[in-house]
Amino acid sequence: MSTAQQDEPDRLEGFPHPREASALFGHQGAQAAMLDGLKGGRLHHAWLIGGPEGIGKATFAYRMAKHLLGVHCGAAGADGMPFVDEAAPASRLVAQLAHPDLVVLRRQLQPRTGTISTQITVDHARRALDMFASTAGQGGWRVCIVDSADDLNSSSGNALLKVIEEPPPRAIFLIVAHQPGRVLPTIRSRCRKLMLRPLAEGEVLDALRLIEPSADAAAMKQAASLSDGAVRRALLRLDPDTAALILATRAELDKLPRFALDGVMKIANQIAGKRGEAESAIFMETLEDWVSQHMHGNIAAGAHRLAPLAEVWEKTSRSVRETEAFNLDRRALVLSIFHDLADAVSRLRAA
Repeated sequence: MSTAQQDEPDRLEGFPHPREASALFGHQGAQAAMLDGLKGGRLHHAWLIGGPEGIGKATFAYRMAKHLLGVHCGAAGADGMPFVDEAAPASRLVAQLAHPDLVVLRRQLQPRTGTISTQITVDHARRALDMFASTAGQGGWRVCIVDSADDLNSSSGNALLKVIEEPPPRAIFLIVAHQPGRVLPTIRSRCRKLMLRPLAEGEVLDALRLIEPSADAAAMKQAASLSDGAVRRALLRLDPDTAALILATRAELDKLPRFALDGVMKIANQIAGKRGEAESAIFMETLEDWVSQHMHGNIAAGAHRLAPLAEVWEKTSRSVRETEAFNLDRRALVLSIFHDLADAVSRLRAA
């Protein structure tokens, strides 16, 4: 593999990429499962690593790659987890995407347009998977990381499936998936599933202290509390404007079916500002979390009573796409969303 490009679809600007992470927080059960299989000589060849985005799935995959390709493969550290020497040549090569026995399937930079592809193409998948047609360069394990399976199309997914169906000796496939239920059933059936859970707030805080040691302590604590167990979210929420937007949005949503018009207008004006596109994404993420929690909290009411809320979410998603596509006024969009949600919540409570 060539040295890593800086134009990466999963890189959070200004922060280390998961392959560069020096530590993994949480997920002890998943780490132990792989180490036990390795020690017992029964390590499954394909692992589907599922869970919400930003909780450390890719970090877990790259850390296991460093372990498998390192000289201490099978050894446990002082914490009982797979030992990784970040200073070792194998770890450095993995971090640079330069290890001869590592291949990563991910969306690629398109030279003609200078943009990142929207899917993992079949041509890229076939070229990358050609590594498994030869013997391991270092005489040990060969590792394929798919980051993420959500980006596979049917053709690239089938190219991966062919190799997984008849895996060569000492080959390991670590397949990251934000929505594992949408991965090709034929791939899922050949994988051992590792479903990773969101981190505890304390674990997120520990990660922030390592990644951003100079950040304000109060800001880190607030970011961890707003992260829903995802380090990626927490890093974004270190920004005071982002944190304020989330808190203000949650406050108005929790008032529904009533809401303060001046409070909603402040949210709308923030989203319509210079950072509108980024702030709009944060607003929608906060909104999606609230709708999901509200629906789960009222699941006993039955699908027919929850239908208005589901309909509003579908309408909202469609309106957001149209607003971004045609550069429409985001302020009007925010007001419309709150009015629609207020009506849906009123109907839910009246049913």
